[in-house]
Amino acid sequence: MRRRVHASDGRHLMVERLGDPRGRPVFLLHGTPGSRLGPAPRGMVLYQRGMQLIAYDRPGYGGSDRLAGRSVADVVEDVRAIADALGLDRFAVVGRSGGAPHALACAALLPERVTRAAALVTLAPRDADGLDWFEGMAASNVLEYTTATVDPDGLTARFIMRSAEIRRDPVRLLDDLRRELTDSDRMVVADAGVRSMLLRNYQEALRTSAYGWIDDALAFCSPWGFDPAGITAPVLLWHGEKDVFSPVGHSRWLAQRIPGVTAVLEPAAAHFDALHALPRILTWLLEDHPGVPGD
Repeated sequence: MRRRVHASDGRHLMVERLGDPRGRPVFLLHGTPGSRLGPAPRGMVLYQRGMQLIAYDRPGYGGSDRLAGRSVADVVEDVRAIADALGLDRFAVVGRSGGAPHALACAALLPERVTRAAALVTLAPRDADGLDWFEGMAASNVLEYTTATVDPDGLTARFIMRSAEIRRDPVRLLDDLRRELTDSDRMVVADAGVRSMLLRNYQEALRTSAYGWIDDALAFCSPWGFDPAGITAPVLLWHGEKDVFSPVGHSRWLAQRIPGVTAVLEPAAAHFDALHALPRILTWLLEDHPGVPGD
């Protein structure tokens, strides 16, 4: 089910509701760049598990209006508005890649509503004390995040031009990524179904503008607006140790600071292996008693 929801400030948010509409709710926050059409289990799988997934386009992506200058913490009011519109009081939340810091924001700032949270292949805050933020990161991401910090206008111009090229040929983004993919990631992306889904996802993400992508990058490199150490809900961090887009050191840093966190670090996995981890993490999010996915 697809619908538009009004944010508290009047913006429109495009929302996709998957699975059983009476099932236990989980917000699924997409990657960067990304959209509500990103990776998710099939509807029949969700029905069998008695689960509904709520995905939406972050501001500036797909069918959602832009929120210029947004911080990571600003996701909270949008999630609150969507939950209220759908009549959801309590819910779990999961984010992958660029969606992961936003999932942590919901856990930190909506403690009365978020039951559990999971962050897959997340970044840590740019000002993380004691973390070499760029260690192990692919050159393309180092360039983007450095530019976001020192030359945001330059980042904006480059992303606008790159997004226009991707709109004309969505395969271009996958081709650009392929040069820096690990062997593990290449195997995941080589799957025809995964490739087709990613192309639809990227095409929808950049359909109207580049500003969702731009604003994500700027938000990650600015103060997030919350302290991960203040999260009280159960949190699961999942990370592949071979990840070159969001290095595993970021999850290690967060694991040392979030109380009672469960950290799953996979030695042979990389960034896109999170797609295969997602189904069992969804199960963990709705369990009555915490455990480690895969145990």
